[in-house]
Amino acid sequence: MQDAEDLAQTVLMRCYVAWAKVTRADDRDAYVYRILVNAYHDSRRRRWWGEKPAAVLPEQVEADATTKVDAADAVGRALACLSQANREVVVLRYYAHLNDQQIAEALNIAPGTVKSRLSRALTQLSTDANLSDLRGGSHA
Repeated sequence: MQDAEDLAQTVLMRCYVAWAKVTRADDRDAYVYRILVNAYHDSRRRRWWGEKPAAVLPEQVEADATTKVDAADAVGRALACLSQANREVVVLRYYAHLNDQQIAEALNIAPGTVKSRLSRALTQLSTDANLSDLRGGSHA
């Protein structure tokens, strides 16, 4: 019953918006029926793309705000342990999403230097105690 009411309301709204076309139509009933059929098909298509019920919901693990703050704090402390040069390269790569050439130009260093600094920084971060809780989890 609700679907029929929604369909009728949609058709009335479309007819109202296109009233000049409805009044000029040779066969007004046919024109309105065409609007009805199109609205019905549109509603069925929309439903196809909608949510699909499931017997079992997938497990969702979402970090709460405290976990996110703790992770950000741990990453900040780990980055603070890096030299400034290595920290700059890590931040430009993983925060600013720059490639080696772009980082080299931004820091006025050779691309090989970018690679070696990044390698040393990642090696140091892989053993950093501040990040021990994040290893192997979904925050890494």
